Amino acid sequence: MTNLHRSLVLGCSALALASCGADEIVSPGTGGNITINNTNTPAPTPTPTPTPTATLVTPAAGCPTISDPVGLTDSGTINGPTGEYRVCTLPSRFTASSTLPYIEGLLYRIDGRVDVGTDGGPVDTGADTDVELTIEPGVILFSQGSGWMNINRGNTIQANGTASRPIIFTSRDNVQGLNTINSSGQWGGLVLSGRAPVTDCIAPGATPGTAACERQVEGAVQPALFGGATSDDSSGSLQFVQLRYSGFVLSGDNELQALTTGGVGSGTTINNIMSYNSSDDGVEFFGGRFNVRNLIVVGAEDDSLDTDTGAKVNMQNVIAIQRPNVGDTIIEADSNNGLEEQTPRQKTQISNATFIHNGAEQDQAIRIRGGTDFAIVNSVLVDATGGTPCLRLDLPETIRAAGAGPDEDGPPVFASFVMDCATDFRDGSGGVTAAQTQAIFDGGSNNDAAFTNTLTMTFVNGSNENGVAVFDPKALAAFFNTPTNIGAAYPGNDTWVQGWTCNSATVTFDSNVTDCSSLPVY
Repeated sequence: MTNLHRSLVLGCSALALASCGADEIVSPGTGGNITINNTNTPAPTPTPTPTPTATLVTPAAGCPTISDPVGLTDSGTINGPTGEYRVCTLPSRFTASSTLPYIEGLLYRIDGRVDVGTDGGPVDTGADTDVELTIEPGVILFSQGSGWMNINRGNTIQANGTASRPIIFTSRDNVQGLNTINSSGQWGGLVLSGRAPVTDCIAPGATPGTAACERQVEGAVQPALFGGATSDDSSGSLQFVQLRYSGFVLSGDNELQALTTGGVGSGTTINNIMSYNSSDDGVEFFGGRFNVRNLIVVGAEDDSLDTDTGAKVNMQNVIAIQRPNVGDTIIEADSNNGLEEQTPRQKTQISNATFIHNGAEQDQAIRIRGGTDFAIVNSVLVDATGGTPCLRLDLPETIRAAGAGPDEDGPPVFASFVMDCATDFRDGSGGVTAAQTQAIFDGGSNNDAAFTNTLTMTFVNGSNENGVAVFDPKALAAFFNTPTNIGAAYPGNDTWVQGWTCNSATVTFDSNVTDCSSLPVY
């Protein structure tokens, strides 16, 4: 009952009282003096009802014992607007499967690079360390500077929060209440390294998509490799996870984003992920073969969604919203680097997205290039800047017919995709013209480049969105569910954002959750 009382009081003090239900703000002693069994004794003077205040967190007594032989280091306490917390620092490498339990008044600290297990190489030879890190719902981990976590090949993470208690990776400044709407880049991020195929190999002469083709995590001082030939490889499970204020520069111009996947296989579960204020991309997927459901990217300062080096990914229910005057493209797919014919060719397919381009005026909101295969269906794109073209396609390899190159499925697919931009198309590189891009867009079913959006709450469908005919995405992959409407949030599919997200000046998802600049208290 203590935890329930604490969260209720915090919720009603953090929000305007008008947002709390009537039963939540009723107090005793407000109905006048009542005398029972009157014996002519004067009634006592009623005690004034105190004004509700937030109950501050108090630190846990100590750090729990975990299975890893190094264990957790008690690093004292840290204070912030929500109270004082015990700080338990993770080992630099987990060498045994361990669980980080939720304990009231306790935070886990990522100090520098933290590895889960030891890299087992591109092939499972039977010598993997097989370390699994389990993180319980409600756990909050924080870091600063160059801190980041890497799940090595042959090891897994089980970070499965719940709709009411997400797992949060964030920064020290967030704990201390120092962040503003523009804070970012305060720690590295989370990296999943797997054995699924990638391209653009670091070894000269290696064949793309094979066990000989590996890549290295950008910016890692010590090698952090990914890639292989195991398409169904598993890096574990991430569900109901927030990643806040990431993107620290690790070396040179290399910086991590909130979530980086490298060669992640289809045995991995990635659902209900929120990236908030990454100083680089919101998420970046290098190669691999996996699916994502319920992805939110808010305030990324480079690309919201970046897919590269042979990624074959399906995504459904995607919201990407930029901060005003901050951010590059909503989507950047692959690179023009002379390796466009390497296989596996990237094939990213997205259904039911709502994209709000709100950054500084850019060359384009969506850029598809590098010979990639791509599909956007049942989706909405709005340019709020008034000066950024919606769609750009680069290179002849990106728009050629199916079968014209290795692993080539043809030009990008657009269906039931509507765009509300002052300029719809622009010329791309390699001689691809705006007219060619428009012809591909117009060739899809139920597309509309002259759409007028009626979105509410920034991302929720209005009448115009709900009036667009739906394309059945099962024609693309069995992973997809057949929606009743386009967009990421529509009648019957508009509550999936609630409970596990956080709010900001950029967008409010749920009036019952905390602002991203604060920690939730359970």
